[in-house]
Amino acid sequence: MQESFIRFMFRYKALYLMLVPGLLYFIVFKYVSILGSVIAFQDYNIFKGFLRSDWVGLKWFEQFFNYPQFTRLLWNTLIISFYQIIFVFPAPIILALLLNELRNLAFKRTVQTVLYMPHFLSWVVIGGLGYMLMSPQIGLINQLIVALGAEPIHFLQEPGFFRSIIISSSIWKDMGWNAVIFLAALSGISPSLYEAAKIDGAGRWKQFIHITFPGILPTVMLLLLLKIGHVLDLGFEQIYVFLNPITYQTGDVLDTYTYREGIVQGQYSLTTAIGLFKSVAGFMLLILANRTSKAATGESIF
Repeated sequence: MQESFIRFMFRYKALYLMLVPGLLYFIVFKYVSILGSVIAFQDYNIFKGFLRSDWVGLKWFEQFFNYPQFTRLLWNTLIISFYQIIFVFPAPIILALLLNELRNLAFKRTVQTVLYMPHFLSWVVIGGLGYMLMSPQIGLINQLIVALGAEPIHFLQEPGFFRSIIISSSIWKDMGWNAVIFLAALSGISPSLYEAAKIDGAGRWKQFIHITFPGILPTVMLLLLLKIGHVLDLGFEQIYVFLNPITYQTGDVLDTYTYREGIVQGQYSLTTAIGLFKSVAGFMLLILANRTSKAATGESIF
């Protein structure tokens, strides 16, 4: 058996060689880096390294959990993640379903291209566009508001608008790109199923309920479970470009706090403890969501 497997690998050696860069990436940046998590239990000194730094046990976890703004950070992170699951996650599904109904290929490709383009813009560029649109002095939206006789609105300085800005910008940037996955899932549904449904007199809604939705359900559940597993990872760049001290009340999250304490203040052990907390919490949520999904829909990751 071992010899036959070696011969099999040698026969397809080119394919196995193509796997090497990917495997090295995961080994170096995903698995080896896990060893660095030990500094969460140390008073890490960058000059001593993690081999000679003093062990302090759960000191940094206790400090983080006792931080006066811990509840605010956790709540902001969870509520924005909840909004993303409720509003951002379904957006590409709806878009894919709408694009799937288009029969004019030229128009369909044009719409797809226009909707894909924002994905290739960095969050810094999008932050600049947001300022140009919502600035109280030069913003296009506020110029229209002033033209109508009202006072300009400080969108970027108002805590109440922050989460809406984050969610709407997420939808605009990634909706078109993420729709590709669901369009691929839709293309895998056999056309004969729709033809049989039409013969039986099923309308568009019945076809969606009994053919389209079951056809894309495995893809939807897989991506939803992965999203739940990263519920505490909002993405630093997007939050940071729109965040300012005035909007900390509703916009300061675990990622931005980690940046201030880890990069700016050099509290590496504290921020590693926060990262470890996020990883463990995300893993537990993933296990719970996976079991729930398996019991409710029969779909799961493992």
